[in-house]
Amino acid sequence: MIEWLADGLMLAGALFCLLGSIGMHRFPDFYSRLHAAGITDTLGTILLLTGLAMQADAGDALKLLLVFSFLFFTSPVAAHSLANAAIKSGDKPRLGAFNDD
Repeated sequence: MIEWLADGLMLAGALFCLLGSIGMHRFPDFYSRLHAAGITDTLGTILLLTGLAMQADAGDALKLLLVFSFLFFTSPVAAHSLANAAIKSGDKPRLGAFNDD
């Protein structure tokens, strides 16, 4: 039963990463792309690592837990830093309706 749950978590994580990469190509400006990358990449990676930790032995699961905690704290901080740097460099977010022209 644990293997099925771990496989489901890893599949869900892979789907979130795939959706994030599609969003990075489809969204029109830097800020919406950053949003797609920051949220889906963090959640997808955490789901993948959780699934892997469920199938690993105790020593490897501890290492995966350390990677999990590192990503959980650093990924949102990196996305915030990128958005802050873009604002300071003068990149304005696009507001209103988007045209595909």
